[in-house]
Amino acid sequence: METYLQTTKDVYKKAAENPDVGLCCTTTPVWQLPELQIPKKMLDMNYGCGSTVNPRDLVNDPTVLYVGVGGGMELLQFAYFSRRKAGVIGLDVVDEMLQASGENFKEAEKQNPWFRSEYIDLRKGDALDLPVEDASVDVAAQNCLFNIFTKEDLKKALTEMYRVLKPHGRLVLSDPICDQQMPENLQRDERLRALCLSGALPLKDYIQMITDIGFGTVEVRAKRPYRILSPKHYDTTENIFIESVEVCAIKDPMPEDGPCIFTGKTAIYYGMDEYFDDKKGHILMPNQPLAVCDKTAGALAALDRDDIFISNSTYFYDGGGCC
Repeated sequence: METYLQTTKDVYKKAAENPDVGLCCTTTPVWQLPELQIPKKMLDMNYGCGSTVNPRDLVNDPTVLYVGVGGGMELLQFAYFSRRKAGVIGLDVVDEMLQASGENFKEAEKQNPWFRSEYIDLRKGDALDLPVEDASVDVAAQNCLFNIFTKEDLKKALTEMYRVLKPHGRLVLSDPICDQQMPENLQRDERLRALCLSGALPLKDYIQMITDIGFGTVEVRAKRPYRILSPKHYDTTENIFIESVEVCAIKDPMPEDGPCIFTGKTAIYYGMDEYFDDKKGHILMPNQPLAVCDKTAGALAALDRDDIFISNSTYFYDGGGCC
């Protein structure tokens, strides 16, 4: 495994030189926005497993860092919301990928009258040692990159993202996850790891790594089926089900009682009183669903009341609620 990062560079060098449409197949529809046209080559080089672009993260002309540029599609989408010189920083360790995305931006200029290549600052750099100043970024993002790293390197990459984010800044991630035990022989397969398959962690472990770095709020925004590693095609004795997850980690202060993790749970009060107040800052109005973090859901459930319903995790959270 000492050479897995070099193997990764080689895989994506080839993918930059010869776009491979089937390399990664996102199940997330491409954002359709007014006056946004995405060049075909960008679409062909969409080497992600989801999306990190969400308009509610991109208000007030943010500075955005995107690590692992691919063909530049998400950089173009981020620039749609931050139309100023160097408003979006695109970082990659593969020279050929930086060159390919730069060429794609020239084509994007022809198709999008509002767009200028100068909106995007392409830089060569390593996710494990970001060439970005401390607390200088409002939104940091990566799509199907951190899944490649071993746990030790993933910790470094997350720590670097935390460093460059401003207070209350947002780290938006899209990665494969796997709640089955990934066979060790597949974990050690450098090419499978480079393809964002065999490095997939269980969701619980993935979130734990994020909160261990210090992020006080974590939102699980989407979880979708992604891949099957079957014995017919891989060295495994059983089917391994891989999902893709979209997560937003916010650089909020860590609460004394631990992080607020939203996995799409909802509380509904259906009692006889005008409202229910748990005396901890959460007020439930009758039959008005309230999104709650897992911590609050557990505390409400522990009350063992017969007039409060707590839903299971939907793994779809779109803001608002108890925190």
